[in-house]
Amino acid sequence: MEAATAPRGAATQDGLKRAISRNMLLLFVVGDVLGAGIYALVGTIGDRVGGAIWASFLLAIVLAFFTAVAYAELVTKYPRAAGAALYVNKAFGVPFVTFMVAFAVMCSGLGSASTLARAFGGDYLGEFVSVPTVLVAFAFLIVVAAINARGIGESVKLNVGFTLIELSGLVLVVVIGAAALFDGVGDPGRALEIKDGEALLPAVMAGAGLAFYAMIGFEDSVNVAEEARDPQRNYPRALFGGLLIAGLVYLAVSVVASMAVPTAKLAASDGPLLEVVQLGPLAVNTKLFAAIALFAVANSALINMIMASRLLYGMSAQGIVPAAFSKVLPDRRTPWVAIAFTTLLAMILVSTGDLSTLADMTVLLLLTVFALVNVSVLVLRRDDVGHDHYRAPTLLPVVGAGISIAVMFTKDADVFLRAGALLLVGVAFWLVNLAALRGRGRFSTEDVPGAEEPEPRPGGRTPSSS
Repeated sequence: MEAATAPRGAATQDGLKRAISRNMLLLFVVGDVLGAGIYALVGTIGDRVGGAIWASFLLAIVLAFFTAVAYAELVTKYPRAAGAALYVNKAFGVPFVTFMVAFAVMCSGLGSASTLARAFGGDYLGEFVSVPTVLVAFAFLIVVAAINARGIGESVKLNVGFTLIELSGLVLVVVIGAAALFDGVGDPGRALEIKDGEALLPAVMAGAGLAFYAMIGFEDSVNVAEEARDPQRNYPRALFGGLLIAGLVYLAVSVVASMAVPTAKLAASDGPLLEVVQLGPLAVNTKLFAAIALFAVANSALINMIMASRLLYGMSAQGIVPAAFSKVLPDRRTPWVAIAFTTLLAMILVSTGDLSTLADMTVLLLLTVFALVNVSVLVLRRDDVGHDHYRAPTLLPVVGAGISIAVMFTKDADVFLRAGALLLVGVAFWLVNLAALRGRGRFSTEDVPGAEEPEPRPGGRTPSSS
Protein backbone atom coordinates (compact mmCIF):
# COMPACT_ATOMS: atom_id res chain seq x y z
CA MET A 1 0.00 0.00 0.00
CA GLU A 2 1.13 3.51 -0.69
CA ALA A 3 0.17 6.64 1.14
CA ALA A 4 1.71 9.69 -0.39
CA THR A 5 1.63 13.16 1.07
CA ALA A 6 0.33 16.40 -0.27
CA PRO A 7 1.01 19.92 0.91
CA ARG A 8 -1.10 21.12 3.76
CA GLY A 9 -3.52 23.91 2.99
CA ALA A 10 -5.53 26.26 5.10
CA ALA A 11 -8.62 25.87 2.95
CA THR A 12 -10.00 23.91 0.07
CA GLN A 13 -10.53 25.36 -3.37
CA ASP A 14 -14.15 26.00 -2.41
CA GLY A 15 -13.03 27.98 0.64
CA LEU A 16 -13.97 25.43 3.30
CA LYS A 17 -11.69 25.64 6.30
CA ARG A 18 -9.51 22.59 6.92
CA ALA A 19 -10.28 22.38 10.62
CA ILE A 20 -10.45 18.61 11.20
CA SER A 21 -7.23 17.14 12.57
CA ARG A 22 -6.19 13.49 12.26
CA ASN A 23 -7.39 12.67 15.79
CA MET A 24 -10.71 14.45 15.25
CA LEU A 25 -11.16 12.52 12.01
CA LEU A 26 -10.37 9.26 13.82
CA LEU A 27 -13.04 9.99 16.45
CA PHE A 28 -15.48 10.92 13.69
CA VAL A 29 -15.00 7.53 12.00
CA VAL A 30 -15.31 5.63 15.30
CA GLY A 31 -18.52 7.48 16.15
CA ASP A 32 -19.76 6.95 12.60
CA VAL A 33 -19.37 3.16 12.69
CA LEU A 34 -20.47 2.52 16.26
CA GLY A 35 -24.20 2.43 15.78
CA ALA A 36 -27.26 0.85 17.29
CA GLY A 37 -27.23 -2.21 15.03
CA ILE A 38 -25.41 -4.40 17.51
CA TYR A 39 -27.96 -3.55 20.22
CA ALA A 40 -30.72 -5.02 18.07
CA LEU A 41 -29.16 -7.76 15.95
CA VAL A 42 -26.75 -9.86 18.03
CA GLY A 43 -29.48 -12.42 18.69
CA THR A 44 -30.69 -12.53 15.09
CA ILE A 45 -27.13 -13.13 13.89
CA GLY A 46 -26.80 -15.92 16.46
CA ASP A 47 -29.96 -17.50 15.06
CA ARG A 48 -28.23 -17.72 11.65
CA VAL A 49 -24.73 -18.79 12.63
CA GLY A 50 -25.01 -20.32 16.11
CA GLY A 51 -22.79 -19.41 19.06
CA ALA A 52 -19.91 -18.24 16.83
CA ILE A 53 -21.48 -14.80 16.43
CA TRP A 54 -18.03 -13.20 16.54
CA ALA A 55 -17.04 -15.09 13.35
CA SER A 56 -19.78 -13.35 11.37
CA PHE A 57 -18.74 -10.00 12.81
CA LEU A 58 -15.11 -10.73 11.91
CA LEU A 59 -16.07 -11.50 8.31
CA ALA A 60 -18.17 -8.32 8.20
CA ILE A 61 -15.18 -6.32 9.47
CA VAL A 62 -12.94 -7.83 6.76
CA LEU A 63 -15.53 -6.91 4.12
CA ALA A 64 -15.68 -3.37 5.48
CA PHE A 65 -11.87 -3.07 5.31
CA PHE A 66 -11.78 -4.14 1.66
CA THR A 67 -14.33 -1.49 0.74
CA ALA A 68 -12.65 1.07 3.03
CA VAL A 69 -9.45 0.63 0.99
CA ALA A 70 -11.41 1.64 -2.12
CA TYR A 71 -12.86 4.67 -0.35
CA ALA A 72 -9.39 5.64 0.93
CA GLU A 73 -8.03 5.80 -2.61
CA LEU A 74 -11.02 7.67 -4.01
CA VAL A 75 -11.29 10.18 -1.17
CA THR A 76 -7.61 11.09 -1.28
CA LYS A 77 -7.80 11.26 -5.07
CA TYR A 78 -10.98 13.40 -5.06
CA PRO A 79 -11.12 15.03 -1.59
CA ARG A 80 -14.61 16.46 -1.96
CA ALA A 81 -17.79 16.13 0.10
CA ALA A 82 -19.72 13.90 -2.25
CA GLY A 83 -19.46 10.12 -1.92
CA ALA A 84 -20.39 7.13 -4.00
CA ALA A 85 -22.39 9.14 -6.57
CA LEU A 86 -19.34 11.27 -7.37
CA TYR A 87 -17.08 8.25 -7.88
CA VAL A 88 -19.57 6.31 -9.98
CA ASN A 89 -20.27 9.41 -12.07
CA LYS A 90 -16.56 9.98 -12.70
CA ALA A 91 -16.02 6.32 -13.56
CA PHE A 92 -19.00 5.71 -15.85
CA GLY A 93 -20.49 9.11 -16.71
CA VAL A 94 -24.03 7.71 -16.94
CA PRO A 95 -26.50 10.13 -15.27
CA PHE A 96 -29.14 7.47 -14.61
CA VAL A 97 -26.63 5.21 -12.83
CA THR A 98 -25.33 8.18 -10.82
CA PHE A 99 -28.85 9.03 -9.72
CA MET A 100 -29.72 5.44 -8.81
CA VAL A 101 -26.59 5.16 -6.65
CA ALA A 102 -27.59 8.31 -4.77
CA PHE A 103 -31.17 7.04 -4.47
CA ALA A 104 -29.98 3.63 -3.22
CA VAL A 105 -27.95 5.35 -0.52
CA MET A 106 -31.02 7.33 0.51
CA CYS A 107 -33.12 4.14 0.61
CA SER A 108 -30.50 2.41 2.72
CA GLY A 109 -30.91 5.21 5.25
CA LEU A 110 -34.66 4.67 5.28
CA GLY A 111 -34.18 0.93 5.68
CA SER A 112 -31.81 1.49 8.57
CA ALA A 113 -34.17 3.93 10.31
CA SER A 114 -37.07 1.49 9.85
CA THR A 115 -35.02 -1.32 11.35
CA LEU A 116 -34.21 0.82 14.36
CA ALA A 117 -37.80 2.01 14.74
CA ARG A 118 -38.90 -1.61 15.14
CA ALA A 119 -36.00 -2.23 17.53
CA PHE A 120 -37.11 0.76 19.60
CA GLY A 121 -40.53 -0.79 20.02
CA GLY A 122 -39.13 -4.18 21.05
CA ASP A 123 -37.85 -5.54 24.35
CA TYR A 124 -35.86 -2.42 25.28
CA LEU A 125 -39.00 -0.28 25.47
CA GLY A 126 -40.79 -3.34 26.87
CA GLU A 127 -38.81 -2.84 30.07
CA PHE A 128 -40.96 0.23 30.72
CA VAL A 129 -44.28 -0.25 28.91
CA SER A 130 -46.00 -2.84 26.77
CA VAL A 131 -47.22 -1.36 23.47
CA PRO A 132 -47.57 -2.95 19.99
CA THR A 133 -44.23 -2.72 18.18
CA VAL A 134 -45.57 -1.20 14.95
CA LEU A 135 -47.55 1.45 16.82
CA VAL A 136 -44.47 2.46 18.81
CA ALA A 137 -42.37 2.49 15.64
CA PHE A 138 -44.84 4.87 13.96
CA ALA A 139 -44.84 7.21 16.97
CA PHE A 140 -41.05 7.00 17.14
CA LEU A 141 -40.66 8.00 13.48
CA ILE A 142 -43.03 10.95 13.95
CA VAL A 143 -40.97 12.21 16.91
CA VAL A 144 -37.76 11.78 14.89
CA ALA A 145 -39.37 13.73 12.03
CA ALA A 146 -40.31 16.54 14.43
CA ILE A 147 -36.73 16.78 15.72
CA ASN A 148 -35.45 16.66 12.14
CA ALA A 149 -37.80 19.49 11.13
CA ARG A 150 -36.84 21.50 14.20
CA GLY A 151 -33.33 22.08 12.85
CA ILE A 152 -29.97 20.54 12.06
CA GLY A 153 -28.26 22.30 14.96
CA GLU A 154 -30.53 20.69 17.53
CA SER A 155 -30.17 17.32 15.78
CA VAL A 156 -26.37 17.40 15.80
CA LYS A 157 -26.24 18.40 19.47
CA LEU A 158 -28.44 15.43 20.34
CA ASN A 159 -26.19 13.18 18.22
CA VAL A 160 -23.05 14.07 20.19
CA GLY A 161 -24.66 13.30 23.55
CA PHE A 162 -26.36 10.13 22.33
CA THR A 163 -23.13 8.80 20.82
CA LEU A 164 -21.36 9.00 24.19
CA ILE A 165 -24.28 7.18 25.83
CA GLU A 166 -24.23 4.58 23.07
CA LEU A 167 -20.52 3.79 23.53
CA SER A 168 -20.88 3.61 27.31
CA GLY A 169 -23.59 0.97 26.87
CA LEU A 170 -21.33 -1.28 24.78
CA VAL A 171 -18.46 -0.94 27.25
CA LEU A 172 -20.90 -1.82 30.03
CA VAL A 173 -21.92 -5.02 28.22
CA VAL A 174 -18.30 -6.14 27.87
CA VAL A 175 -17.41 -5.40 31.51
CA ILE A 176 -20.55 -7.03 32.98
CA GLY A 177 -20.35 -10.05 30.68
CA ALA A 178 -16.64 -10.60 31.38
CA ALA A 179 -17.23 -10.40 35.13
CA ALA A 180 -20.05 -12.94 34.82
CA LEU A 181 -17.79 -15.34 32.89
CA PHE A 182 -15.04 -15.06 35.52
CA ASP A 183 -17.72 -15.77 38.12
CA GLY A 184 -18.55 -19.08 36.43
CA VAL A 185 -21.64 -17.96 34.49
CA GLY A 186 -22.05 -19.08 30.90
CA ASP A 187 -20.12 -21.41 28.64
CA PRO A 188 -16.95 -20.18 26.84
CA GLY A 189 -17.12 -23.13 24.43
CA ARG A 190 -20.37 -21.81 23.02
CA ALA A 191 -18.41 -19.15 21.09
CA LEU A 192 -17.11 -21.92 18.79
CA GLU A 193 -20.46 -23.56 18.05
CA ILE A 194 -22.07 -23.49 14.60
CA LYS A 195 -25.83 -23.82 14.19
CA ASP A 196 -26.98 -27.43 13.97
CA GLY A 197 -27.37 -28.67 10.42
CA GLU A 198 -25.41 -25.77 8.90
CA ALA A 199 -22.00 -25.87 7.20
CA LEU A 200 -19.38 -23.52 8.61
CA LEU A 201 -18.83 -21.13 5.69
CA PRO A 202 -22.47 -20.67 4.57
CA ALA A 203 -23.55 -20.12 8.18
CA VAL A 204 -20.84 -17.54 8.87
CA MET A 205 -21.54 -15.75 5.57
CA ALA A 206 -25.27 -15.65 6.29
CA GLY A 207 -24.53 -14.11 9.68
CA ALA A 208 -22.00 -11.71 8.17
CA GLY A 209 -24.59 -10.49 5.69
CA LEU A 210 -26.55 -9.20 8.68
CA ALA A 211 -23.58 -8.28 10.89
CA PHE A 212 -22.40 -5.94 8.15
CA TYR A 213 -25.38 -3.75 9.09
CA ALA A 214 -23.49 -2.81 12.27
CA MET A 215 -20.36 -1.88 10.27
CA ILE A 216 -21.94 0.54 7.80
CA GLY A 217 -21.30 4.20 8.41
CA PHE A 218 -17.57 4.38 7.68
CA GLU A 219 -18.38 5.68 4.20
CA ASP A 220 -19.97 8.77 5.76
CA SER A 221 -16.55 10.19 6.46
CA VAL A 222 -16.12 11.08 2.77
CA ASN A 223 -18.38 14.05 3.49
CA VAL A 224 -15.77 15.78 5.66
CA ALA A 225 -12.80 15.21 3.34
CA GLU A 226 -12.90 18.83 2.16
CA GLU A 227 -12.52 20.05 5.74
CA ALA A 228 -9.82 17.59 6.90
CA ARG A 229 -6.19 18.65 7.23
CA ASP A 230 -3.82 16.88 4.88
CA PRO A 231 -6.47 14.34 3.78
CA GLN A 232 -4.02 12.48 1.50
CA ARG A 233 -2.08 11.41 4.59
CA ASN A 234 -4.58 11.57 7.42
CA TYR A 235 -7.75 10.16 5.90
CA PRO A 236 -6.52 6.58 5.26
CA ARG A 237 -4.98 6.36 8.73
CA ALA A 238 -8.13 7.68 10.43
CA LEU A 239 -10.40 5.45 8.34
CA PHE A 240 -8.50 2.22 8.98
CA GLY A 241 -7.84 3.11 12.62
CA GLY A 242 -11.48 3.97 13.26
CA LEU A 243 -12.68 0.74 11.66
CA LEU A 244 -10.20 -1.24 13.75
CA ILE A 245 -11.33 0.35 17.02
CA ALA A 246 -15.03 -0.07 16.25
CA GLY A 247 -14.43 -3.62 15.01
CA LEU A 248 -12.63 -4.59 18.23
CA VAL A 249 -15.53 -3.21 20.30
CA TYR A 250 -18.01 -5.25 18.26
CA LEU A 251 -15.90 -8.41 18.52
CA ALA A 252 -15.64 -8.00 22.29
CA VAL A 253 -19.40 -7.52 22.66
CA SER A 254 -20.28 -10.47 20.41
CA VAL A 255 -17.77 -12.85 22.07
CA VAL A 256 -18.93 -11.97 25.57
CA ALA A 257 -22.62 -12.15 24.66
CA SER A 258 -22.33 -15.57 23.01
CA MET A 259 -20.34 -17.03 25.90
CA ALA A 260 -22.52 -15.58 28.64
CA VAL A 261 -26.01 -16.25 27.25
CA PRO A 262 -27.38 -19.32 25.41
CA THR A 263 -27.73 -18.60 21.70
CA ALA A 264 -31.41 -19.55 21.62
CA LYS A 265 -32.12 -17.04 24.39
CA LEU A 266 -30.30 -14.27 22.51
CA ALA A 267 -32.16 -15.14 19.31
CA ALA A 268 -35.55 -15.03 21.02
CA SER A 269 -35.02 -11.52 22.38
CA ASP A 270 -35.64 -8.19 20.63
CA GLY A 271 -33.22 -6.70 23.17
CA PRO A 272 -30.48 -9.35 23.29
CA LEU A 273 -27.92 -7.35 25.25
CA LEU A 274 -30.43 -7.05 28.10
CA GLU A 275 -29.80 -10.76 28.66
CA VAL A 276 -26.10 -10.03 29.30
CA VAL A 277 -26.26 -7.08 31.68
CA GLN A 278 -28.39 -8.88 34.24
CA LEU A 279 -25.76 -11.59 34.83
CA GLY A 280 -22.99 -12.03 37.39
CA PRO A 281 -21.62 -9.90 40.20
CA LEU A 282 -21.76 -6.59 38.29
CA ALA A 283 -25.34 -6.97 37.00
CA VAL A 284 -27.25 -3.73 36.58
CA ASN A 285 -30.93 -2.95 36.58
CA THR A 286 -32.23 -3.88 33.13
CA LYS A 287 -34.22 -0.65 33.01
CA LEU A 288 -30.98 1.34 33.16
CA PHE A 289 -29.46 -0.53 30.25
CA ALA A 290 -32.73 -0.46 28.31
CA ALA A 291 -32.70 3.33 28.60
CA ILE A 292 -29.13 3.43 27.24
CA ALA A 293 -30.12 1.18 24.34
CA LEU A 294 -33.13 3.36 23.53
CA PHE A 295 -30.87 6.42 23.33
CA ALA A 296 -28.54 4.50 20.99
CA VAL A 297 -31.40 3.42 18.74
CA ALA A 298 -32.90 6.92 18.67
CA ASN A 299 -29.51 8.43 17.80
CA SER A 300 -28.89 6.20 14.81
CA ALA A 301 -32.45 6.52 13.52
CA LEU A 302 -32.33 10.31 13.74
CA ILE A 303 -29.08 10.54 11.78
CA ASN A 304 -30.35 8.17 9.10
CA MET A 305 -33.56 10.15 8.65
CA ILE A 306 -31.60 13.42 8.46
CA MET A 307 -29.45 11.88 5.73
CA ALA A 308 -32.41 10.54 3.76
CA SER A 309 -34.38 13.78 3.86
CA ARG A 310 -31.35 15.96 2.98
CA LEU A 311 -30.42 13.64 0.13
CA LEU A 312 -33.93 13.86 -1.29
CA TYR A 313 -33.88 17.63 -0.83
CA GLY A 314 -30.51 17.82 -2.62
CA MET A 315 -31.78 15.77 -5.54
CA SER A 316 -34.83 18.03 -5.80
CA ALA A 317 -32.69 21.18 -5.69
CA GLN A 318 -30.66 19.77 -8.59
CA GLY A 319 -33.79 18.98 -10.59
CA ILE A 320 -33.62 15.18 -10.41
CA VAL A 321 -36.91 14.73 -8.53
CA PRO A 322 -39.98 17.00 -8.34
CA ALA A 323 -39.33 20.54 -7.08
CA ALA A 324 -41.81 20.14 -4.20
CA PHE A 325 -39.20 18.18 -2.24
CA SER A 326 -36.98 21.28 -2.03
CA LYS A 327 -39.58 23.29 -0.06
CA VAL A 328 -38.36 24.39 3.37
CA LEU A 329 -40.04 25.71 6.51
CA PRO A 330 -39.78 29.51 6.45
CA ASP A 331 -38.44 29.88 10.00
CA ARG A 332 -36.51 26.66 10.58
CA ARG A 333 -35.14 26.34 7.01
CA THR A 334 -35.56 22.57 7.09
CA PRO A 335 -36.90 20.54 4.10
CA TRP A 336 -40.33 19.71 5.46
CA VAL A 337 -41.73 18.01 2.34
CA ALA A 338 -38.67 15.76 2.05
CA ILE A 339 -38.90 14.97 5.77
CA ALA A 340 -42.60 14.11 5.51
CA PHE A 341 -42.11 11.92 2.44
CA THR A 342 -39.14 9.97 3.81
CA THR A 343 -40.99 9.48 7.10
CA LEU A 344 -43.97 8.07 5.20
CA LEU A 345 -41.73 5.66 3.28
CA ALA A 346 -40.10 4.55 6.55
CA MET A 347 -43.54 3.88 8.05
CA ILE A 348 -44.48 1.73 5.07
CA LEU A 349 -41.28 -0.28 5.50
CA VAL A 350 -41.90 -0.68 9.24
CA SER A 351 -45.39 -2.04 8.65
CA THR A 352 -44.30 -4.55 6.00
CA GLY A 353 -41.08 -6.05 7.36
CA ASP A 354 -39.56 -7.48 10.52
CA LEU A 355 -36.24 -6.51 12.11
CA SER A 356 -33.97 -8.87 10.20
CA THR A 357 -35.69 -8.33 6.81
CA LEU A 358 -35.32 -4.56 7.07
CA ALA A 359 -31.68 -4.85 8.12
CA ASP A 360 -31.01 -7.28 5.26
CA MET A 361 -32.57 -4.85 2.78
CA THR A 362 -30.37 -2.02 4.06
CA VAL A 363 -27.25 -4.14 3.70
CA LEU A 364 -28.26 -5.32 0.22
CA LEU A 365 -28.65 -1.75 -1.03
CA LEU A 366 -25.29 -0.69 0.36
CA LEU A 367 -23.47 -3.79 -0.88
CA THR A 368 -24.67 -2.89 -4.38
CA VAL A 369 -23.22 0.59 -3.96
CA PHE A 370 -19.98 -0.76 -2.48
CA ALA A 371 -19.51 -3.17 -5.39
CA LEU A 372 -19.79 -0.21 -7.78
CA VAL A 373 -17.36 1.85 -5.70
CA ASN A 374 -14.77 -0.95 -5.81
CA VAL A 375 -15.12 -1.22 -9.58
CA SER A 376 -14.90 2.58 -9.88
CA VAL A 377 -11.46 2.52 -8.23
CA LEU A 378 -10.13 0.33 -11.02
CA VAL A 379 -11.82 2.30 -13.81
CA LEU A 380 -10.50 5.60 -12.45
CA ARG A 381 -6.89 4.41 -12.40
CA ARG A 382 -6.70 5.99 -15.87
CA ASP A 383 -7.53 9.42 -14.39
CA ASP A 384 -4.38 11.35 -13.42
CA VAL A 385 -5.42 13.97 -10.88
CA GLY A 386 -2.04 15.68 -10.68
CA HIS A 387 -1.40 15.19 -6.95
CA ASP A 388 -0.15 12.37 -4.74
CA HIS A 389 -2.79 10.18 -3.16
CA TYR A 390 -3.28 6.85 -1.41
CA ARG A 391 -3.17 3.94 -3.87
CA ALA A 392 -4.62 0.58 -2.93
CA PRO A 393 -3.08 -2.67 -4.15
CA THR A 394 -5.11 -3.58 -7.26
CA LEU A 395 -6.16 -6.94 -5.85
CA LEU A 396 -8.02 -5.43 -2.89
CA PRO A 397 -10.78 -3.57 -4.81
CA VAL A 398 -11.21 -6.68 -6.97
CA VAL A 399 -11.70 -8.83 -3.88
CA GLY A 400 -13.88 -6.12 -2.29
CA ALA A 401 -16.24 -6.11 -5.27
CA GLY A 402 -16.32 -9.92 -5.33
CA ILE A 403 -17.07 -10.23 -1.61
CA SER A 404 -19.77 -7.56 -1.82
CA ILE A 405 -21.51 -9.46 -4.61
CA ALA A 406 -21.08 -12.82 -2.84
CA VAL A 407 -22.63 -11.54 0.40
CA MET A 408 -25.48 -9.96 -1.58
CA PHE A 409 -26.50 -13.43 -2.71
CA THR A 410 -26.83 -14.71 0.84
CA LYS A 411 -30.07 -12.69 0.98
CA ASP A 412 -33.48 -14.23 0.45
CA ALA A 413 -35.64 -13.45 -2.57
CA ASP A 414 -38.08 -11.32 -0.56
CA VAL A 415 -35.20 -9.02 0.46
CA PHE A 416 -34.33 -8.48 -3.22
CA LEU A 417 -38.00 -7.80 -3.98
CA ARG A 418 -38.28 -5.25 -1.18
CA ALA A 419 -35.09 -3.45 -2.25
CA GLY A 420 -36.18 -3.58 -5.88
CA ALA A 421 -39.55 -2.05 -5.05
CA LEU A 422 -37.84 0.90 -3.38
CA LEU A 423 -35.50 1.40 -6.34
CA LEU A 424 -38.51 1.37 -8.68
CA VAL A 425 -39.71 4.47 -6.83
CA GLY A 426 -36.40 6.04 -7.84
CA VAL A 427 -36.89 4.99 -11.45
CA ALA A 428 -40.34 6.61 -11.37
CA PHE A 429 -38.84 9.85 -10.05
CA TRP A 430 -36.25 9.79 -12.82
CA LEU A 431 -38.86 9.24 -15.55
CA VAL A 432 -41.20 11.94 -14.18
CA ASN A 433 -38.34 14.42 -14.12
CA LEU A 434 -37.25 13.44 -17.63
CA ALA A 435 -40.80 13.88 -18.95
CA ALA A 436 -41.07 17.29 -17.28
CA LEU A 437 -37.80 18.46 -18.83
CA ARG A 438 -38.79 17.22 -22.28
CA GLY A 439 -42.23 18.84 -21.90
CA ARG A 440 -40.53 22.19 -21.30
CA GLY A 441 -38.27 21.58 -24.29
CA ARG A 442 -35.26 21.90 -22.01
CA PHE A 443 -33.88 18.39 -21.88
CA SER A 444 -30.16 17.97 -22.48
CA THR A 445 -27.30 16.40 -20.59
CA GLU A 446 -26.83 19.75 -18.83
CA ASP A 447 -30.24 19.31 -17.22
CA VAL A 448 -29.24 16.01 -15.65
CA PRO A 449 -27.19 16.24 -12.46
CA GLY A 450 -24.19 14.00 -12.71
CA ALA A 451 -23.75 14.46 -16.46
CA GLU A 452 -21.03 17.06 -16.10
CA GLU A 453 -18.98 18.95 -13.55
CA PRO A 454 -19.59 19.91 -10.87
CA GLU A 455 -20.47 16.44 -9.63
CA PRO A 456 -23.55 15.89 -7.49
CA ARG A 457 -22.93 16.38 -3.82
CA PRO A 458 -25.53 13.88 -2.57
CA GLY A 459 -24.39 10.29 -2.48
CA GLY A 460 -22.65 9.78 0.85
CA ARG A 461 -24.26 8.80 4.15
CA THR A 462 -24.10 11.00 7.19
CA PRO A 463 -23.14 9.93 10.77
CA SER A 464 -24.04 7.47 12.21
CA SER A 465 -25.31 4.80 9.79
CA SER A 466 -25.82 1.84 11.84
